[in-house]
Amino acid sequence: MLCKYSDLRCKEVVNIATGARLGYVSDAEIDLSDGKICALIVPGPARFFGLFGRGEDQILPWNCIRRFGSDIILVERDVPPPPPPRPQREHRCRWF
Repeated sequence: MLCKYSDLRCKEVVNIATGARLGYVSDAEIDLSDGKICALIVPGPARFFGLFGRGEDQILPWNCIRRFGSDIILVERDVPPPPPPRPQREHRCRWF
């Protein structure tokens, strides 16, 4: 299957381990000595409707990519567990 880079940018990336949509491919890392793609890069999530920039880019190594479809790329990537919840603050007023 032949694919141009412009076609690759139109494909959505989905993590099959969690079912999460990671976004669309924005860039690729290429090893110029071998001419092979090392990783795909997906921009991080937008912060507050994109007004405060984006989170860190997600770098997806080539060995994480499982399948290319006509409009989707399936990757298998372990996601770190979410941070523990913050402890609840106690109210100092006795009226509550």
